Amino acid sequence: MERYWNQEIECMSAEDMKKLQDERLVAQVKHVYENVEYYRNLMDEKGVKPEDIKGTEDLHKLPFLSKADLRDAYPYGLLAKPLSDCVRIQSTSGTTGKRVVAFYTQNDIDLWEDCCARAIVAAGGTNEDVCQVCYGYGLFTGGPGLNGGSHKVGCLTLPMSSGNTERQISFMRDLGSTILCCTPSYAAYIGETLHEMGYTTDDIKLKAGIFGAEPWTEEMRHSIEKSLGIKAYDIYGLTETSGPGVSFECSEQTGMHINEDHFIPEIIDPETGEVLPEGEVGELVFTSITKEAFPLLRYRTRDLCVLSRKKCSCGRTLIKMKKPMGRSDDMLIIRGVNVFPSQIETVLIEQGYAPNYLIEVDRVNNTDTLDVNVEMNPEKTEDIAVQEKALASAMKTMLGINPKVHIVEPKSITRSEGKAVRVIDRRKLHD
Repeated sequence: MERYWNQEIECMSAEDMKKLQDERLVAQVKHVYENVEYYRNLMDEKGVKPEDIKGTEDLHKLPFLSKADLRDAYPYGLLAKPLSDCVRIQSTSGTTGKRVVAFYTQNDIDLWEDCCARAIVAAGGTNEDVCQVCYGYGLFTGGPGLNGGSHKVGCLTLPMSSGNTERQISFMRDLGSTILCCTPSYAAYIGETLHEMGYTTDDIKLKAGIFGAEPWTEEMRHSIEKSLGIKAYDIYGLTETSGPGVSFECSEQTGMHINEDHFIPEIIDPETGEVLPEGEVGELVFTSITKEAFPLLRYRTRDLCVLSRKKCSCGRTLIKMKKPMGRSDDMLIIRGVNVFPSQIETVLIEQGYAPNYLIEVDRVNNTDTLDVNVEMNPEKTEDIAVQEKALASAMKTMLGINPKVHIVEPKSITRSEGKAVRVIDRRKLHD
């Protein structure tokens, strides 16, 4: 029996949702135009006035916002409320340029936590559950978002943050944690450590995991489910739009339902900016229609995915986004070929290796090089050179280019307790 956090919204008819979105969009555009000089200038340049936006069908008339705009407007240029109305900031974990800072009123936080509550309930969470939150706390949105959602559902919340993995497992066992929230790479590490400590899935009570904040494959999902004895659910969000909870998986697990009462999604051609029809692959764009302090209109996420309105067996009518296949800015172009780290991860797991890997890209004599370091699987008895050759061949089939594969000692690739670093692109360091 499927449970909902807010059945009225989650199962609302398409007509009623469109009416709600139209009303909220019109009000939001007026709010932004009147209060955010930076965006007002972009609208004026495009010759668009608030009265031109009468509903979602006019969304395409509005200018886009990108991460570059957020950096240019840092820190207060996109703020739509007086600072005295704001109660918190969160910030991205980005490592290049100025950080992106997002502002929240108390109402913004309440709505964000409500979105996270929907995700927890969709994963089977109730007030009987013990929810262990191992996303980072502090400026990163993962910890605070799921922490607030867990409180709303009424779970006993363990605000662990990431790190100190043996202590995580002790608490998990002692307090009978049933839901785990963290990055997929950290979930894999917890599973690995659990078994190294001599425990099995019988020693813990976990039933579900809510994992996000980095790309992960279906193969990695099955690997985590096996090592922790759980059902693993995907969650999606961006600091720029509030944090995790923009969309979430239900029991059907064929994509993530977008909380359309708060976020209007579009798929665009990343080159032309033209809106693409449902079912086409393109760049995901979000418009926040309920955010007060930091409302972004037509924000380009750089995530590449597909939207679908196909009927869902869970009963929710919210549009679904497929798991992003990568970010247009995460994509590596190596010798003219598009390569996503997730493709390499898929090959590794299919070939029986753990998803602990590091991709190194460089340029030697004007030619791109691709080296993939992979931790050995102690159960594999073939000669290392034979294993490397077999992996390189499988990767060539997947990618269309020849990588060099290096099988390295177990545990020699740094484990991540937050977002995993999978790629070192030395071409950028030289340029």
